[in-house]
Amino acid sequence: MTKYGVIVGSTRKNSYSEAVAKAIVKGLPADAEVTFLNIKDLPLYNQDYDENSPEAYTTFRNEVAAQDAFIFVTPEHNRSITAALKNALDVASRPWGQSVWGGKPALVASQSISGISGVLANHVLRQSLVFLDMPTMQQPEVYIGQSDKLFDENLEPNNEGTKDFLASVGAQFSQFAAKFA
Repeated sequence: MTKYGVIVGSTRKNSYSEAVAKAIVKGLPADAEVTFLNIKDLPLYNQDYDENSPEAYTTFRNEVAAQDAFIFVTPEHNRSITAALKNALDVASRPWGQSVWGGKPALVASQSISGISGVLANHVLRQSLVFLDMPTMQQPEVYIGQSDKLFDENLEPNNEGTKDFLASVGAQFSQFAAKFA
């Protein structure tokens, strides 16, 4: 059984990023253990805390360490990832030399209500994951544009094409992650 951590870059209620993540998770094997990690309440990373980390840092680092693989879904903010997502990456990669991300396979998906699909946020996140030593699935690339039109009021895919594609991404990621078990 693989433990999948899911990190949603959006911290707002009813986010399309969370909807995309949930649709991807539906394609994982039935015995997958899935944990959505909360990043919205993490204090802003500060190197001064390396000696005596806040409890929220320790809890989050332990949650990250317990996972086998990660699914990241992010919106695009100002042509980059969200501040909350960057903060989460920093918190679990510090203190220097004690990163808990290394070696864990990752899937990156981005979404936007615009036609640009969060493509720049997707690639910014990929750059960070390279540095964090996380093997990242390259194909299929997951850029979801006009997400506000692809999900219904319950944040479920409103068409079979979107539903099937996102579930297939989850299935493909489970095969990718298995190579690193």
